Amino acid sequence: MSAPTSVSIRTYQVGFGDCFLLSFVYPDATERHVLVDFGTTKLPDDAPKTRMADIAEDIRTRSGGKLTAVVATHRHQDHISGFAPDSKGKGTGSVIAELKPDLVLQPWTEDPDAPVDAIQPPVHTGDTAKQLGNHARALAAMQIASAQFVTEARRNNQYLSSIEGKPKEQIAFIGENNIANPGAVRNLMGMGKNEYLFSGQSTALAEALGLEIDVLGPPTVAQHAAVKKQRPKDPNEFWQLAATASQAIEIGEKRRALPLFPGYVRPRANGNFPIDARWLINRARTVRGSQLLELVRNLDTAMNNTSLILLFRSKTKSLLFPGDAQIENWSFSLSQPAVMAKLADVDLYKVGHHGSLNATPKTLWAQFKKKSETPASPGRLQTLMSTLEHKHGSVDKYTEVPRETLVDALKKNSDLFTTQSLRGDFWHDTRLEL
Repeated sequence: MSAPTSVSIRTYQVGFGDCFLLSFVYPDATERHVLVDFGTTKLPDDAPKTRMADIAEDIRTRSGGKLTAVVATHRHQDHISGFAPDSKGKGTGSVIAELKPDLVLQPWTEDPDAPVDAIQPPVHTGDTAKQLGNHARALAAMQIASAQFVTEARRNNQYLSSIEGKPKEQIAFIGENNIANPGAVRNLMGMGKNEYLFSGQSTALAEALGLEIDVLGPPTVAQHAAVKKQRPKDPNEFWQLAATASQAIEIGEKRRALPLFPGYVRPRANGNFPIDARWLINRARTVRGSQLLELVRNLDTAMNNTSLILLFRSKTKSLLFPGDAQIENWSFSLSQPAVMAKLADVDLYKVGHHGSLNATPKTLWAQFKKKSETPASPGRLQTLMSTLEHKHGSVDKYTEVPRETLVDALKKNSDLFTTQSLRGDFWHDTRLEL
């Protein structure tokens, strides 16, 4: 396979989610197309209800009716919901299946034959059975619990109303992102030849595209046991400790506007609580809401750390697509000098996890040698971010998505395109000569 001469990356406006179509152009003017994720948990308010169907049809048109590969970086709804067919077997998932991708790339944790306690992929002696295996069922069980948390959040607002940051909405939003998408999962299994990848593994997609492709993540548990648990804070890697003075002032002003006793339990028309019980009521509500929120965040973290991290390399350019990989996923690759040398040459970076504080480790950001403070300078790092504000995290706790300090660094040191800048069109093309 000859090497491509250029690539166009179409970034679709899916709100809070990811959808990228990579179109590689070859010397004979033919093209090969790779779809990286297709999902959302919240469309922009001004998007029509047909947005996902419109995107699916645009993918069909742009690809000429044929995909070389589909990459589903991990199972979160905001990355794979578009792969699900509707109740009649039609819809966006059907459209993508009709494009007959030769390959479907997913993380090793999605291998249907992996046992529940797997620390690495199973050894296959034949074709993978087209059924949900033990490990997939374990993930499905986690997501059943997540669905119950969403129901609890909607039904029992009294447990949650006293926590800062609208926990009812946060639990519902994060929980819904973790709810299993069995239609999408099964559809992905049947679209093409499945590859369940882990760090250091080769992929047939490299030969199909005429490129080098490094699978940097996720590591298996056998390779890197730390992937099982996320550090809640890491000042050396996360972006949460660099709040600007203006942010501090803004947050201070906001807090001065809060009521003096925000947890006060008001009297009811049909009765009242004794004064000495009101403090206990508020504490009980806070604990209940905090426990639910922590549980759904734990599920969210576990799934993000299964994200595929792919580095596409031609002779002159490198494109990095890390899904929602967080620090434990990243730390395995960032500990390897050979990988770090490759990361230094990245020309285009798909910003991890919609711009969250812990998906672009500072070690990774520092490694990109093509950063520049000179706008539109030749060879300057290009960055793509698909995101939607006010749906995840908390400004007051410096965990908002996208993280403002990270966005400031992206704007200052790279040519940043964010889907939040789209007006009218629902996609944006970025072209690189290879």
